[in-house]
Formats: sequence, structure tokens, C-alpha cells
Amino acid sequence: MAKRTLDRNQPTTVVADDPEDQKGRLKSIGGSQSDHWNNTLANQAVQALWLKNSDVEDKDRQLSATVAALKGIAPMDELEGMMAAQLIAAHNASMECYRRAMIGEQTFEGRRENLNQANKLSRTWATLLDALNKHRGKGQQKVTVEHVHVHAGGQAVVGTIERPGGDQSKIEEQSHAKQISHAPQPALWSEDEGRAAVPIARNAERQVPDARGQGNRRAKR
Repeated sequence: MAKRTLDRNQPTTVVADDPEDQKGRLKSIGGSQSDHWNNTLANQAVQALWLKNSDVEDKDRQLSATVAALKGIAPMDELEGMMAAQLIAAHNASMECYRRAMIGEQTFEGRRENLNQANKLSRTWATLLDALNKHRGKGQQKVTVEHVHVHAGGQAVVGTIERPGGDQSKIEEQSHAKQISHAPQPALWSEDEGRAAVPIARNAERQVPDARGQGNRRAKR
């Protein structure tokens, strides 16, 4: 049987929105309505596996596990499908580097290099997961305060309030806070205008002169 070769100079026709392709039977794997895309993505994910020393049974098991992982991530569109495939590839590559680092006959330089590569792959995996969560709207929530009413003499605090021993990420709105500082009171001037003003303590107790005593003094005079 003659092997079919692809002529690069021959024009290729690409059919968009093919009704037979847009059925989405494999959307749970690749997140697309196009099954061509879903098939391609699944093949890319399984081809990133390390299957060199695997027998037929182990190979089939890993292929099935990869497809099951894609379905478990449940991509909802093509972007999530790509991130899901890269998550699986980064995980498999990092685990392979960890495995090689633990080989008993491994040299110190080889163990260090494999652990460094595993560390980089693990960071890449975490970055991909964060990007997937942000794309799905599972990132940091944003609270928008549209109206804050503050009465005269009051103070308002809107933002993140950290409390020791509690949830430090809790967003609180304090729109009617009590007044913290008191208005300063005017100083009392002494009889001598050249001297400095004598301040009066706001809560100090002052002796009230006896009005009757002053009346008796005037009468005696």
C-alpha cells in the first residue's frame, strides 16, 4: 500500500463551522463545540506523557487517566481546555523530575538539576492554576462601595480592617463611626493681659462661689 504524502504546495481547504464537527460530543474533554479541537487537545495531552518504559497495559491506563483528568477539570471553553492540558503536562513533567531525582544511583549534580527543574515546573503549574481560577472568576473578590453617608462630626472607614486572631481578609464598612477627637475649647484669659492664656481642662471640677456669702459681704460694707 502506497504511503500518502502531503504536498506542501497543494492548496488546502479548511471548512469552518462544519455541522458534523460542531456537535460538541467531546466538549467535556476540550471545552469546545468543535470535536476536532477536542480530539487534538486530548492527543496533545497524552503525547506529553512519558511512556518510554511502559508496557501496553500501563500505557492504556495512563491514556485513560489523562482523558479522565481533562474531564475532571471540566473546561468550559477553548482557553480552559488549553490550560487544562498544560496543567496535566506540567504535573507529569514535574513528577518525572522528582522521580529521577530520587534514583539511588543518581549523582549529586543530577539530583540537584532534577529538583530545580521540578521546582520550576511546580511553579508553572501553580501559575496555570491561578490563571484558570481567574478566568473562571474564582480569584480575589472585589467589593465596590457606591454610596457612603457621613453625618456632620462623624468619620467613616471603608476598606480592609485587620483584626488579630480573626479573619484578616474580611471587608467591613463603618459608615457611622463615632467621633474620635473632641473639639478644642477656647482658653481662659487671665486678668493680666500680658500673661499667657490659662487653659481649662474640659472635665475639671471648679468651685462655685457662694452667692449668699458675697451678699453678706456687700451688706456689711
